[in-house]
Amino acid sequence: MAPRAHMSSGRLSQGLLLLWVLLGTGLCHMDAVTTSFPPTAMSNRTAQPMKGNYTYITQKCWDYFVDLMRNVTTAELCEWQVIFRPYSELRGCLESWADHLNYSFPNALAEHYIFQSHHRYFHNCTLEHPVYFDPPEDVLLAMIIAPICLIPFLVTLVIWRSKDGKAQ
Repeated sequence: MAPRAHMSSGRLSQGLLLLWVLLGTGLCHMDAVTTSFPPTAMSNRTAQPMKGNYTYITQKCWDYFVDLMRNVTTAELCEWQVIFRPYSELRGCLESWADHLNYSFPNALAEHYIFQSHHRYFHNCTLEHPVYFDPPEDVLLAMIIAPICLIPFLVTLVIWRSKDGKAQ
């Protein structure tokens, strides 16, 4: 646990806690690459949104997602039970860091990584039920006009058959 500092301002104790968390996850060590991501605290001491920090962090979220997806076989790519955790981790990481850095979510950078995940991993997944589309316009027009033209013919046929002269 982080040592508790008694300060008049909560900013310094938050800063110490953030430093401890970052050191614990390995983000502050530039020579060591860590796979124990996603980060769980703010890295911005001034609490001002900085695009460079968010860009760096979203790249780390993506790297962690790619690392998790290495354990998924090609046959399992479209099974929700298998990809739920990595996909949720990516989305959660992007969303929580956007919130911590006072960015809106979804934003262009987060959407880029979500779209990239779909393009790279899930582009061959199909729905269990086929998606039905509207028919072409010429077929649709024929399906609309045929019953309309049939109605006057049927009305004429009913009237003609009812006037055959036999009393009912």
